[in-house]
Amino acid sequence: MIQTDALIKKEGFEVLRNKLGEVNMERFIVLVNREKFNYTEWRKNLFEDLKLEELAEKADQYSKGL
Repeated sequence: MIQTDALIKKEGFEVLRNKLGEVNMERFIVLVNREKFNYTEWRKNLFEDLKLEELAEKADQYSKGL
């Protein structure tokens, strides 16, 4: 199902607010907007310090929570 940009933004803000709270959600948005943020590069390095087994365990825990 293809979602509209407005719906994706709305759901993204809801996720951020639920995970971080309103104040830290705002701080996150300010930080991302302030920097020249390259999401693709950030994702490449996100799990570089995890061993493969740890990453697999996190993925398994996430999928069980869905």
